[in-house]
Parts: sequence; structure tokens; C-alpha cells
Amino acid sequence: MATQTLSLTGRALRLLSTREHSRAELERKLAGFEEEPGQLAKVLDTLQAKDFINEGRVVESVVHRRAAKLGASRIKQELQAKGLEPQAVAEAVQALRASEVERAREVWRKKFGAPPADAAERAKQMRFLASRGFGGDTIHKIASGSDEE
Repeated sequence: MATQTLSLTGRALRLLSTREHSRAELERKLAGFEEEPGQLAKVLDTLQAKDFINEGRVVESVVHRRAAKLGASRIKQELQAKGLEPQAVAEAVQALRASEVERAREVWRKKFGAPPADAAERAKQMRFLASRGFGGDTIHKIASGSDEE
């Protein structure tokens, strides 16, 4: 019993050592290793009490890693997939929307760097930005060049 609990804790700590994980992610990844019902919940409760599992850090980590390349809607999907609180996700997305045009401009500049030569090229650039999760208004500003100061 004790070695299995240690093993489950060890597995959780190994996952947490690579990057921040939400409680829901750890439950999903470690459920197959649970031998007794409730064992995983106890381990995760202990880790959460010791602040090894912290949803605020998970949100910060995802936003920090992904904001330079992705739009707010893609990051929102990623945060929701991690099973985080809707309020925390909404606050993070609202903060991201404030810098969406600047981030989209930078992503566009790195990929293309020049205004589209024709309608086909413009459509290609717009599809690229949409696939990265940027909003329609932002994409139109970038593609038309009306975002320039």
C-alpha cells in the first residue's frame, strides 16, 4: 500500500517537474495507476495542499508559453481542455484580447513580412492567422494594413 501511494505521488511529481499541470490533467493521466478508489484523490489533495498543484500558475504558464504564437481563442481552448475554472480562463482571455492586434502583427510579420500581392495571397495570410486563433476583426486589421500606427 505505502509503496503504491509513493509510486503514485512519484508519478505525479515527475509530471509536475516537467511543466505545470492542472488537477484535472493529473487525474486523467494518473487514473490508470490508481489501485484503490480514492487513492489518487488523496495524493492530489496532498500535492494541492503543498501548492505543487496551483491553477493560477497553470494559467500563467500556458499564457506565457503560447501568447507569442497564438490568439486568444486558441489559448482559451487550451486552458479549457486543462479543466481549469471558467473564471480564471475568462480573466486570462480578457487580458490577452488587449494585446491581440500587436501579437497578431508580430506572428504575421515573422511568417510573411510583406503585404499580400493579390487576393489569393491575402486569403492565405488570413487563413494562417485564423488557424492560430486570432479573431476576425484582428485578422482584417492585419491583412488590410489598417492596424499600422
